[in-house]
Amino acid sequence: MNAVMPSVANADQAMCERAAGRSASILLVEDDPALAGMLRSVLEQHGLHVMHVDNGADALRVLQATPAVEVVLLDLGLPPFPYQISEGINTLKAIHAEILPVKVIVLTGQDEEQAALEAVREGAFDFLPKPAPAPKILDAITRCLLFLRKEQRLEQQGVTRIAINAQLGEGLKSVRDSAEGRVVRQVLRETGFNVYRSAKRLGVKRENVYYLMKKYGIARDD
Repeated sequence: MNAVMPSVANADQAMCERAAGRSASILLVEDDPALAGMLRSVLEQHGLHVMHVDNGADALRVLQATPAVEVVLLDLGLPPFPYQISEGINTLKAIHAEILPVKVIVLTGQDEEQAALEAVREGAFDFLPKPAPAPKILDAITRCLLFLRKEQRLEQQGVTRIAINAQLGEGLKSVRDSAEGRVVRQVLRETGFNVYRSAKRLGVKRENVYYLMKKYGIARDD
């Protein structure tokens, strides 16, 4: 989408230095070549490794093939509907459905109130309206990385964070099933689909793991 980011000459230097101190891999999903080039240049100047794609399908392929990516900068206005937020929201949904260990920062210049509501509902970590100044983008990335580091430490202690998207009116059984399915899927992925290790982590028998995989349609090649 067409947007012009203000010059980084007026960027808050302390904020930029904090972001620069956190080397990380970023996936930029932006269909405007000029804006993508500008964003990439700014981020790389601050020590961040940036990969760029211009559509949702390629974003998912890169994320599945590149576990090193920690933060996604996602434009909501993507082809084939660049003047709507639907494609960006669908990409966000797919990222979380895959339980990919990344934080997503949403960028949009369209219908900001509705876009923000939808993005937060679907699990976006942060929301920035276009044009977003460089300091705000760098600060959002810094927050993402801070949360990721904390979550990684918790996982090392055996604590797994699961995000559940459920309407209050759906009832407790629906919420419970949603949580159970996501826990099983995440544990299987974390153990490389090792059923023995997964059973041990879940506190169930191996045959129960196979039952849960069938119940929630979880396949080894998911």
